[in-house]
Amino acid sequence: MIIGVTGGIASGKSTVARAFAALGAPWVDADDVAREVVEPGEPALEEIADRYSRAKESPVLNDDGTLNRRALREIVFADPAERRWLESVTHPRIRTRLLEHLARLEAEGAPYVLLVSPLLFESGQSKMTDRTLVIDVPEALQIERTAARDDVDEAQARAIVAAQMPRAERLARADDVLDNGGSEEAMRRRVSELDRRYRQLTSHRPETC
Repeated sequence: MIIGVTGGIASGKSTVARAFAALGAPWVDADDVAREVVEPGEPALEEIADRYSRAKESPVLNDDGTLNRRALREIVFADPAERRWLESVTHPRIRTRLLEHLARLEAEGAPYVLLVSPLLFESGQSKMTDRTLVIDVPEALQIERTAARDDVDEAQARAIVAAQMPRAERLARADDVLDNGGSEEAMRRRVSELDRRYRQLTSHRPETC
């Protein structure tokens, strides 16, 4: 069984995933895979570099040939059309690689596998899952954490949050919700509850040939 885990930026998705992993549930992080597909030598990076090669003031490639993520982020968050173009280049490649990673983990016999993705619903990756878990925190906390973590000002942090799916819509699509605005202890208690639930669901799934 594949559990899709999502939430707004800085909601603590990776922290929650590590708590699940401590209980024996492995995970694949779509952000990690998204970085893989734009590494030097990857076709997606070549397309990105070709499109923005004229942006001399804010080049999208660093001197060593790696992606300048901050420069690219400034471009795509300032122009929705550019964000859509970038997604058209990266999302199909991310999906293919995610399926490869998930298949490997399933073959290893895990009770269930987590697919952690900030764009689980927006990208259609939720179709790859059997159940979805939304990690939820208040928007003000998202903005505060984003500004501190990514070293951006409050205005840019707000723009990043605003560019994502509205909180209410994300919650409406969830099968399960984990409130991550409190203590770590409370989060771990909820993870334990969900782990028991997911193992129970897995044990009642019919065998397939």
